[in-house]
Amino acid sequence: MTSLQDRVALITGASRGIGAATGRALAGAGARVALASRSGDDAGIEGAFAMACDVRDPASLEAMVAATVERFGGLDILVVNAGVGAYGPFLDLPVDDIEEMIAVNVKGAIYAVRAALPHLLRSDAADLVTIASEAGRRGLPNEAVYCASKFAQVGFTAALDHELRERGVRCTNVCPGGVSTDFAMGHGRTREMPQLAGMMRPEDVAEAVLFVVTRPRTHRILEVAFRPVTETSWG
Repeated sequence: MTSLQDRVALITGASRGIGAATGRALAGAGARVALASRSGDDAGIEGAFAMACDVRDPASLEAMVAATVERFGGLDILVVNAGVGAYGPFLDLPVDDIEEMIAVNVKGAIYAVRAALPHLLRSDAADLVTIASEAGRRGLPNEAVYCASKFAQVGFTAALDHELRERGVRCTNVCPGGVSTDFAMGHGRTREMPQLAGMMRPEDVAEAVLFVVTRPRTHRILEVAFRPVTETSWG
């Protein structure tokens, strides 16, 4: 297990849910954490640097990264977590929901990496972790555009592995199934829906991220896929 003591981690979508849980996990392991979210909330993490950031805006992400590096002196870990979801038959999805998923899930991931990568390349132990989804590994009914956005994230991070492995940046897709967060509700779902029962906790995903970034530098994990026991197996 590699120590995270004094390593610097930036997490997008970090004010609640998986992002906040990941911030707590990494901080608890000794990392210095920067939390990017639209609210700029520090999620109650002692010593964290929090700043309002809109991942749809490249300039906002550039400012977030610059402020993180100025505060902590560098950047070693980027966790691309910000995301939105909307669910229902494809033809029933409002155009605004489609635009938002593409802007946040796809462009937000690309812009976050673009802003952070020059600093990750200066680190002697860099990790890029994308919180994708099982929806990025297989098509699911009533999730066509959400799946498209998550497939894009998975492909983007997998492609970067080819570019960045020899330059010292490990790239990993973390692909959970259902996780009980406000995000899981998205548009088109309600809490009483039976398929939402038995979802995992945000802390379960945070533990997976912590596992990935603390592996010895002699190897890398390309993908972590896991689902609740209650969730159907698709093959």
